[in-house]
Amino acid sequence: MTAAEAGPVESPAEAGPGESEGTSLRFGYGTNGFANHRLSEALAVIAELGYVGVALTLDHNHLDPFGPDLPARTAEVARVLARYDLAVVIETGGRYVLDPRRKHEPTLLHTDGAERRIALLQRAVDIAAVLGAEAVSFWSGTLPPGVSPDVGWSRLVAGCAEIATYAEARQVPLGFEPEPGMLVDDLAGYLKLQAEVQPLGLTLDIGHLRCNEMMPPSECVALAAPYLVNVQIDDMRRGVHEHLEFGTGEVDFPPVLRALRDAGYAGLVAVELPRHSHAAPVVAQQSIDFLRAAAS
Repeated sequence: MTAAEAGPVESPAEAGPGESEGTSLRFGYGTNGFANHRLSEALAVIAELGYVGVALTLDHNHLDPFGPDLPARTAEVARVLARYDLAVVIETGGRYVLDPRRKHEPTLLHTDGAERRIALLQRAVDIAAVLGAEAVSFWSGTLPPGVSPDVGWSRLVAGCAEIATYAEARQVPLGFEPEPGMLVDDLAGYLKLQAEVQPLGLTLDIGHLRCNEMMPPSECVALAAPYLVNVQIDDMRRGVHEHLEFGTGEVDFPPVLRALRDAGYAGLVAVELPRHSHAAPVVAQQSIDFLRAAAS
C-alpha cells in the first residue's frame, strides 16, 4: 500500500487548543528548538502555549536512541506526552547523534557506516511504535566524496527499502524529507524515490519550498498532498537554507495554510526552528500567535 492509498492521519473529532478557529490544522513545535530544556520541561512549555503536538528529535539531550535504559526512558516520554495530551512525530536529524565530529554522518549513502544510520532509523521506528507517533521523518544525506550519484542513488533506494519494510511491519508511517543540499533536495527527487520505494510518505518543510522549488509553496503543497504524512513549517528565503522566524523571510503563509486545509491534511504542522533554542519559550509563543493569525 502506498502513502497515497493509506491517506492522511485522521485528526481529532474536536479542535484542540493549538488549532486556529475554523480550521483543522494542528500546530506542533519541534523539540530541536528547545535544545537547552529538559525534554519533560520542553513538553510542558509547548503544551502550555497551546500546541497540540511535538516533533521530537532523537538526540543526546532528548531521548537519546543509543543511551542506556531506552525502553524505560521511552515509556516515561509516553507518560509525559499523555499527561499533556500531545501528539508526536519522530525526527531523526540530530546533528551529532552518530558521530561527534561529523554533522549528520554517516548517512545511507556512505560506503562505511550506512548500517549505523539504518540502525538509528530502525530504533526511531521502534520508539515511534511505543509512543504512537504519527510518522518517522528522515532524509537522504549529502553525497559523500568519491561516491558517484548513481551509486549514491542505489544505496539510498536499498536503505529506504529496508527501512520501509521494517516500518510497515510495525505499522509506522515514514515521511521522507527533501532537504536542500542533500542528494534528494526537492519534490521531483522525492517522487522519483517514492516510485521505487513503497510505502514511503512525505515530510514537507514549507521553508524548503521557498528555498528550492520554482513553484509557489501553496502549489507545491497541492502537488505533495497525496503523499503527506508530516509537515514542518518555518520561514525562508529563495536559495538560502536558513530556518527563519515567521515574517522574517519570503513565505506567504495564508495561501500555504489554506492549501494544507483544502488538501484535507490532518497531520501535525510543526514549527521547525532549530537555531532558536536560546529564546525557545518566546519564539514558540510568537510562532503560534503568527500561525493562528495566518490561518484565520
